Amino acid sequence: MIAKAPVPGRVKTRLTPPFTPQQAAGLAEAALGDTLHTLSTVPAGLRLLVLDGEPGDWLPPGWQVVPQSGVGLDERLAAAFAHAARLAPGAPALLVGMDTPQLSAAALAEPLSAARRAGVDAWYGPAADGGFWALGLARPTPELAARLLHGVPMSTPHTGRSLLERITEAGLTIHQLDELADVDTAEDARRVAAEAPHSRFAARLHGAELAPGVTG
Repeated sequence: MIAKAPVPGRVKTRLTPPFTPQQAAGLAEAALGDTLHTLSTVPAGLRLLVLDGEPGDWLPPGWQVVPQSGVGLDERLAAAFAHAARLAPGAPALLVGMDTPQLSAAALAEPLSAARRAGVDAWYGPAADGGFWALGLARPTPELAARLLHGVPMSTPHTGRSLLERITEAGLTIHQLDELADVDTAEDARRVAAEAPHSRFAARLHGAELAPGVTG
């Protein structure tokens, strides 16, 4: 998982307004908590958090933390795969972001099971905004990750399509995961909370929207 520590003013800035920087950071922390909890229930040999910032009490046990490296997001994502390849040589790796607290373990457990991995080189999770929420590689190497990700324009409506073109050009067989909505705006947050009404994220959003001075 790749993430930013939930520090006010540094995360979820597109949520401000209507939310305050503190509320936006609280929503980011809840999204982190939900996603980390879900991923903790999916079978894995290594759970790695590639973090921009310092871990807090939101981090559950069983996770190894390494710092992000690289300039742009494309380089940081590629570096995350390089970390995974170094720490678990030869093992497949799935990279997930922090913006999909509605993610369920069932959405990953079946397509990533040993029985379904045969013949698959890459897993791709499309986001509703044209980006992607997950990328998996059956045989990750720093060179392959750089080839797929370096130079891909990030945070655009065409990011996902550009990445898929890179994966296809590399001759990799792709398994597409379910499409999920990222939390970027207040509208996104409400949509995601409705999809996961019992999540930490939904509870934090409900509390933030009840706070004085917050409007839609």
